[in-house]
Amino acid sequence: MQDHSPSLLADGYEQPLDLTRADTLRAEVCCSSALSFLMEAHDGLSAAIAERAGFKGLWASGLSIACSLGYRDANEASWSHLVDAVERIVDSSRLPVLVDGDGGFGNFNNARLLARKLRERGAAGVALEDSCFPKLNSFVGDRHPLADVDEFCGRLRAVKDTVANELVLVARIEALIAGHGMHEAIARAHAYQEAGADAILIHSRSSSADEILSFADAWQNRLPVVIVPTKYYRTPTCEYRRVDISTVIWANHSMRAAAAAMRRVCGRIFAEENVAAIEPDIIPLEDLFELFSYDELAEAEARYLQPNKLQH
Repeated sequence: MQDHSPSLLADGYEQPLDLTRADTLRAEVCCSSALSFLMEAHDGLSAAIAERAGFKGLWASGLSIACSLGYRDANEASWSHLVDAVERIVDSSRLPVLVDGDGGFGNFNNARLLARKLRERGAAGVALEDSCFPKLNSFVGDRHPLADVDEFCGRLRAVKDTVANELVLVARIEALIAGHGMHEAIARAHAYQEAGADAILIHSRSSSADEILSFADAWQNRLPVVIVPTKYYRTPTCEYRRVDISTVIWANHSMRAAAAAMRRVCGRIFAEENVAAIEPDIIPLEDLFELFSYDELAEAEARYLQPNKLQH
């Protein structure tokens, strides 16, 4: 009999000990009737903060990871850069991590290599988009070329054959952004379902959620639907629940918030040549120490560096 005693993952959040992170992500994205939310993370700090905020899962954003490394979101960061960043995100949080895998960094062979390496580093899932390599961020430029449907299905099947259910496989459809319309988006969703995808991510650059909601109505939840409301952020969340959206990804907001704060603070320090005025507006060092459990390190030092003192 399996042990289903709970293991604490975050404040107020428990999962059975025998569940993997992929199992937890699948329960959130694929099997839950409630709307789920994934928060963007691009490094260990953003992952730890998102966990403390109460999120139950993370999105390892390709855009944000590229930004953190000083690259453009145009496959300038390599798959190994991505995998290394994901490892830090996984190690800094106990939450399941869905990874933005772009198009898989090439053909079916690159995609399955990426999936295998992500599994080894502890990722819970990967989202692959039907773009051509090298990709360009969806919000830059117009009418990006789409991958051939059969070729992309081969990428999905290769990933599924490699990692089976050890990673949640999300197929991301760029047809609406590329200007191909709803019929093409639905046709691709059917093909990707047949190829083994666990969920469909439908993407849009419109400031209105109308085409996303229309897709959900037409798709009829044949697979769970994941959305990224970066551009149509004014849409009330109740609208996503109305059409049975499975998961909302807040895809780049920690990075954008960090960039805004750093730009503001750096500007003030440069102008004022002093940090006294900005000290009340930044996180105290003690909060950083608490976030990464420095007290545990002190306890471990007492246990392992001075074990004889503990015995007396």
